[in-house]
Amino acid sequence: MDEAGLRRCFDKWLRILRIENQFDVMLTLVDDEAFLKTGDLKIDCDDKKAEILLNKRNPKMENLEEVIVHELLHLKLYPLDQLTENLVDSHYEEGSSAYTFVYRQFMESLEITVAELAKCFLFEYGDEKQLSFGRVKGKKSFTDLYEGLSSLNMNQQE
Repeated sequence: MDEAGLRRCFDKWLRILRIENQFDVMLTLVDDEAFLKTGDLKIDCDDKKAEILLNKRNPKMENLEEVIVHELLHLKLYPLDQLTENLVDSHYEEGSSAYTFVYRQFMESLEITVAELAKCFLFEYGDEKQLSFGRVKGKKSFTDLYEGLSSLNMNQQE
């Protein structure tokens, strides 16, 4: 998708997710080899402004509409995100193993939930319904993982 198409897509999703009247949101295409993520989000809640960053140079995901929806959903869910982070901070000592465990569980659950919601919205309202599988390509296969476990199991039996 070209830059004009990305901006039209971005505006469409601001309307669908009912964000355009809640936040001023800017879309920035990043052309920097040091920017390794496909998308990211910056938020200033006090000023009700946010910036969605998209990797123009080397995105890991093929469907940038999916990335736009994903990042905008993070913005939509940000109050819940902050509430949960504050609860974790107030109940666990930062740096403790309990804090690390709870915080990691929360962040993983948040990412999984946002990704799943993005897919649901994309399937219903998206122009590009083909999901991105770019991240999967870099993962080990089940066979590779199993063989690694098998060798561990063999060493334990000796």
